Amino acid sequence: MLSAPFRTALRAPLVSRAVARPAMIARPTMMRFQRNYSAHHEETFEEFTARYEKEFEGAYDLFEVQRILNNCFSYDLVPAPVVIEKALQACRRVNDYPTAVRTFEALKHKVENNSQYEAYLEELKDIRQELGIDLKEDLYADEA
Repeated sequence: MLSAPFRTALRAPLVSRAVARPAMIARPTMMRFQRNYSAHHEETFEEFTARYEKEFEGAYDLFEVQRILNNCFSYDLVPAPVVIEKALQACRRVNDYPTAVRTFEALKHKVENNSQYEAYLEELKDIRQELGIDLKEDLYADEA
């Protein structure tokens, strides 16, 4: 059972704490707003390339390399061959061969057609030979 002070508090009328407001608030009939969704400027392809070259040069562990690769491939463009080269060097620096192979696999899915992929392979042939990176097509030729 509730004690006497609580019973009287429950029976007491509620006190309204609402603030008195004017009956009618004047509102403008038409308001125009310009909303800026982003404060960033449009990045050019050259700026994109320079930014990711710098990021791959500074990558210090496997998680960082994979995070930068994920971000790089998430854009609606194909990274320049020099960016892929820096990514492969970063994979070598952190001693991760599978990520280097997967970089070429991601590149194959990112380009529009097979001739573009072949052009990338031709451009990156020297770095692939230097680092000893095989392609998934070469590793699993019987599955293709």
